[in-house]
Amino acid sequence: MARIELPDADLDYRPGWLGVAAAARLFATLRDAVPWEVHRIRLFGREHASPRLSCWIGDPAAVYRYSGTRFAPHPWLPDLAALRERLCAELGAPFNSVLANLYRDGRDAMGWHSDDEPELGPAPVIVSVSLGTPRRFVLKHRRDPALRYALVLEPGSLLVMAGATQRHWKHALPRTAKPVGARINLTFRQVG
Repeated sequence: MARIELPDADLDYRPGWLGVAAAARLFATLRDAVPWEVHRIRLFGREHASPRLSCWIGDPAAVYRYSGTRFAPHPWLPDLAALRERLCAELGAPFNSVLANLYRDGRDAMGWHSDDEPELGPAPVIVSVSLGTPRRFVLKHRRDPALRYALVLEPGSLLVMAGATQRHWKHALPRTAKPVGARINLTFRQVG
C-alpha cells in the first residue's frame, strides 16, 4: 500500500488492488445484483433524496443510523462476503457491514462528511473499494479547511482510512460536468 502523508490522518491507497478483469466483473455483477435504492437524508432539518443510489448490506445485527434514518442491513451477496473475508485477512480488521453506493454519472455525488457516527467507535477503519469509472475524491482538514488533498480513485483500488482520520478530516466525491460513466463504491466498516 502507498501511505498518504497527511497530518492527523492514517491513510493508505493501493491502486490495482483488484485486477482489471476482476474489478470489471465485480462491477457488472453488483450493478445488477444489489437492491439499489434512493436513501432519504436529513440536511438542515429537511429531508432530501440522496444524490446517488445506495444499499446497506451486512450481518443481521449491523444496524446503522445516518442522517436521522435507521438502516437495517440487506443480507450479504456472495461476492461481497468473499471480498469482506479477503479484507479482514489482509488488514487484520473486522468488518460486519458495507455501504454500497452507485454513482450513475457525474451528477451523482457525496458531499463533505466524516464517517464519525457513534456506532463506528472513536477510531474506525473505513475501507473503500472503487469499481467502474474513476472519480476524484477530496479531503479537507476540519480545523484548517485550506489543508486539502485530492486523488483519483481508480477501478479496483483500495483506500484505507483509519485511526483519527474521521475525527480530523472530512471527505467528498464532488459532482463533475465531465461526461463520466457509472461508479460503484463499497465502504466496509464495523458498526455496533
